[in-house]
Amino acid sequence: MKPPIKANMRLTSFTKLTLLTLVLSVAGFGQAGPDDKYVLGLDSQVQAGVPEGRVMQFDHLASKVFAGLDHTWWLYVPPGYDKKKALPIMVFQDGYIYAARDGRWRVPVVLNNLIAKKEIPAMAAVFINPGTGYMQGPDGSPMTSAAGIRLDEYLAMNDQYARFLVEDVFPEVRKYVRITDDPAGRAVAGWSAGGFCAFNAAWHRPDQFRKVFSNNGTLQMGAPPANPGSPPDPGTTYPMKVKASEKKPLRVWHQTGENDNPGPLTSNKAIAEVFKQKGYDSQFVLGTGSHSDRHAASVFPDAMRWLWRDYPR
Repeated sequence: MKPPIKANMRLTSFTKLTLLTLVLSVAGFGQAGPDDKYVLGLDSQVQAGVPEGRVMQFDHLASKVFAGLDHTWWLYVPPGYDKKKALPIMVFQDGYIYAARDGRWRVPVVLNNLIAKKEIPAMAAVFINPGTGYMQGPDGSPMTSAAGIRLDEYLAMNDQYARFLVEDVFPEVRKYVRITDDPAGRAVAGWSAGGFCAFNAAWHRPDQFRKVFSNNGTLQMGAPPANPGSPPDPGTTYPMKVKASEKKPLRVWHQTGENDNPGPLTSNKAIAEVFKQKGYDSQFVLGTGSHSDRHAASVFPDAMRWLWRDYPR
């Protein structure tokens, strides 16, 4: 039986804590800042006469890949979907910040508008929060902190998160919609550590995911150092890994701002140069903002047009 569609999203303790942190960082405690000029455009506003998809909330998704963790998630189904066509799909980490119709991103509204104009294909979208519960930390100790679990899920430099999507999430999605097996029809998106997670999933599993949307991505993260407390080996960070590896069939849109934290700013500039040298299908958008998602949210509709520009409608 399908769960009811819920008008209000449940705010977990993780959601409340993270939402407060993001609000404070974006608002700058009420003072003018480098992000104030970035506002949502018409494509992010509800338009009269545009058919609306539906967003279903699911309070539980137990994981086998991340044993012991449970996930809240949302599924967007496009308007007029008749279950005969296999849909492309896009997955958003830190899902609650993207799923609301009246939030900072309003992704369902953007999808409704762009699908109606046939500027992107009709697609499904998954918005998934980091897990809650018990998780074994890197040193073998129990980890129950929501922030720690989020970083452990998102920043592991391996294929674990990609397997979580393929093995845990997609079987649940398929109970409600048919999704494509074509990796060119699968995108992963995220902010900050979630941006790293998005690129990391596609990098390790291009057989499953070939489109990436990363804003303020922490792409400077690397393999754990040999000595605890030391910085990652620069050769293991993604700018260096991409430079040293054969080109992969990925399409990457990534963004940062000149007032972002030093790590994301430096690494996004560095990987943009590597993408250019290696001939990747990539677009780097550099603004003047901070470690905030306001710039990326304001240009999200254009990023979607670019990412999905040649996918069959």
